[in-house]
Amino acid sequence: MAQTRYLMSMLRTLKAVVQGDKIHWQEAVDKVLPPDHAVEVLVTILEGPPNGLPPEERGRRRVAALEKLAALGAFSQIQDPVQWQQESREDRRLPGRDS
Repeated sequence: MAQTRYLMSMLRTLKAVVQGDKIHWQEAVDKVLPPDHAVEVLVTILEGPPNGLPPEERGRRRVAALEKLAALGAFSQIQDPVQWQQESREDRRLPGRDS
């Protein structure tokens, strides 16, 4: 019964790091977690950052990859990027919708 209640209500996501039995919040939680009473939570353990790299390094690597593509002229044949994107998408009907 309690699990059903979770599935039917909106869950709020807060960023934190758990170290041992302590939670270190990575954002302001004062308005969400009142200090005068306990709040029931569900904790999801994340596997860690993608590739084990911090966001700044992932950003640098993305920029480097785009610079290599530009140096190779990988997209030089595209005359109109907007038109190319629209053609590439090939918009389709969404499942369960008539229009």
